[in-house]
Amino acid sequence: METETPPEIPVDIDFAHALGVSDAAHTLQLQGDDTQVWDLASVSKPLAALGALIAVDRGLVDLDEPAGPEGATVRHLLAHTAGYAFDGEETVGAVGARRIYSNTGFEVLAAHLEEATGYDYADWMEQTVIAGLDLTDLEVTGSPAAGYRGSIRDLLAVGREQLAPTLIPEDLWREATTVQFPGLAGILPGYGRQKPNDWGLGVEIRGGKNPHWTGTRSSPETFGHFGQSGSFLWVDPAAGLTAAFLGEQRFGPEHVRVWPGLTDQILERWGDGGGTAR
Repeated sequence: METETPPEIPVDIDFAHALGVSDAAHTLQLQGDDTQVWDLASVSKPLAALGALIAVDRGLVDLDEPAGPEGATVRHLLAHTAGYAFDGEETVGAVGARRIYSNTGFEVLAAHLEEATGYDYADWMEQTVIAGLDLTDLEVTGSPAAGYRGSIRDLLAVGREQLAPTLIPEDLWREATTVQFPGLAGILPGYGRQKPNDWGLGVEIRGGKNPHWTGTRSSPETFGHFGQSGSFLWVDPAAGLTAAFLGEQRFGPEHVRVWPGLTDQILERWGDGGGTAR
């Protein structure tokens, strides 16, 4: 007997996109072309962070070793607290004083890890994350801050890894998804000043932020990232779900309008563990 395909979740947009939902073991929903490769923009960061955490687990890097500007560490770079501006080498704040979202911090991090591991960071990602999760479409030749490209099926595989880690030990996973440097305020791009603006290691943590790109049903423990390409990947440990979105239109008012309701639909349908795996 064939498994019944669940009805599509209505998405009130008029541009090409792909949507996926998964629990820790199975894909629950795929809409759109699951093999099409799209720009991930800043959704690159949690993938690059996973590569960094594998290096930490292997003893090649320590989260609290110096990296970046004086007084900063690998942990500061991953948590956007090293003081770097969004782009460029300029520092615009003291280390650990504010949450300043920065592409530069991730590029400095990758350079630091290249020196520590002896690998070009793209090669490190190929040998650890891509091979470790058996990904088929992920392209990691661009900037680790915002240059990767991938498919919805690969993003869901990364989401499953972040629900139930296999590449890093659980204690390191819990540290990565726990607020680092609690209480810091900062700008959440696209959503304004948040106090606190909670982040883990390479992932944003929802907490009590409002407005936010996830849903009203999302637990405070929800973590993930969205990108200016109109992409997102979130993981809700309380619901045991992960979801990803990719599309051809860059982030803007349509995404702000649609994404929270889309997330709430996902959590309403599968948040109790219901649904049919594909």
